Amino acid sequence: MEQNVYREQIMEGDIYLGIELGSTRIKAVLTGADHTPIASGSYGWENQYENGVWTYHLEEIWKGLQSCYRDLKEDVQKQYGVVLKQIRAMGISAMMHGYMVFDEKEDLLVPFRTWRNTITEEAADCLTETFQYNIPQRWSIAHLYQAILNQEEHVPNIRFMTTLSGYLHWKMTGEKVLGIGDAAGMFPIDSVTKSYDAGMLEQFEALVQNQGYSWEISAILPKVLCAGEAAGCLSEAGARLLDPSGDLQAGIFMCPPEGDAGTGMTATNSVGVRTGNVSAGTSVFAMLVLEKALTHVHREIDLVTTPVGDPVAMVHCNNCTSDLNAWVGLFAEFMETMGMEVDQNRLYQNLYQKAMEGEPDGGDILAYGYLSGEHITGMEEGRPMVVRTPGARFNLANFMRVHLYTALGALKTGMEILKKEEGVQAERIMGHGGLFKTKGVGQQIMADAMETPVAVMETAGEGGAWGIALLAAYTQEKEGRSLDKYLEQEVFKDSKIEVLSPTEEGVRGYQTFMERYTKGLVIERTAVENL
Repeated sequence: MEQNVYREQIMEGDIYLGIELGSTRIKAVLTGADHTPIASGSYGWENQYENGVWTYHLEEIWKGLQSCYRDLKEDVQKQYGVVLKQIRAMGISAMMHGYMVFDEKEDLLVPFRTWRNTITEEAADCLTETFQYNIPQRWSIAHLYQAILNQEEHVPNIRFMTTLSGYLHWKMTGEKVLGIGDAAGMFPIDSVTKSYDAGMLEQFEALVQNQGYSWEISAILPKVLCAGEAAGCLSEAGARLLDPSGDLQAGIFMCPPEGDAGTGMTATNSVGVRTGNVSAGTSVFAMLVLEKALTHVHREIDLVTTPVGDPVAMVHCNNCTSDLNAWVGLFAEFMETMGMEVDQNRLYQNLYQKAMEGEPDGGDILAYGYLSGEHITGMEEGRPMVVRTPGARFNLANFMRVHLYTALGALKTGMEILKKEEGVQAERIMGHGGLFKTKGVGQQIMADAMETPVAVMETAGEGGAWGIALLAAYTQEKEGRSLDKYLEQEVFKDSKIEVLSPTEEGVRGYQTFMERYTKGLVIERTAVENL
């Protein structure tokens, strides 16, 4: 019966689409009128390290977006026997931060510099001191100011600066806008005015006034929009960019483009005050919606916003599961060498479950999954490694457990600052992302590490793509309601939630591991400096 209902909705265009460009996967999720995911598509990709910069090429961005959408169309055709043509509303989301700047001809001036780069230390320190507000290295404004300090040739020619989601939305609609959550990772936001902080804009202008640039910072930033506001429609050219076959019809309403932090909050119903969520995949970040401003500037804590502009404390770490994924890939290669057939999903599931057989402290093994630098622990570059004492219990269960533990090590460091120095702690954390796909494993590890109950919804695996689809739906269905009320009343009212609480043994074990992790940072530092 449901199949027929959804088929009818697809034919009538009573559906919503969300597409999110994550660090390792582009995902599209189509929802029915009831917001249930009914079809999906994906495309795997990886950022490139070129000339000292982590980047994605524009050609790969568009290839990935089109491939992902084509995969979605094929899924719709296979499941429902119809061609996807009409959509009520849609949205684009992508990894936050980074640096994309364009000239007056709308050409990209330098290769896209992603969130993963840790090359803006001087600029980030100076701006933090000037603003008395934490400016992390990955923020767009830090990249811009570092380019100014470096006297890069392209800077005078800048006419527009945006994020990846803002770029795609612009090309698909003609609108130079950005959702407030994504904008908050470009430049500090005033949660009262729901726009860039006017005082800090002036401070930045004062910093660069002697450079002789013809642009002003306020003029090159995208316009800030809150969730629910109109952000343009898919143009004819935009429809062809997404679906070169010509099937997709133009005119689709588009919501403000958002970052993966905002879509993660939305997908986990964590946009209200005192709620929190953790997104754990290639990178990991925790978001806690604040009741009041923090009392001090903490370099380890980002201050961003929800998709409606409420202040959020974010602990963002560059590294999470990338090195863990590399080890799983090695095990897959071993299996292939032995002539075995490899089922990736089953391999992940079995290895993650094996980790739960490991000792609570990981058997005296130490690992760092730093593929890139990690600002929270003061590493400008990464050196993935495994270290053990001769007496360590080196077996598969402990090995896997330690790699799951270390994926959360930097996050734990930042969360302890919020808890002990600011008194901020969520009653419950919603978990989403790849770490939580294997039932009961990543969730329990997270609960023990954070010493907080962790909840996972059935839709946790859909992540940000579903979140931006919900934000698209909100533009059409808000009916005067706040975003948190809309989500509570229309989307999550019947949701099944599984909650795992910390265990005494698990908490003790993770604390012991963290003592080892903290002491061992000198080993990581030595590796960075000498390898």
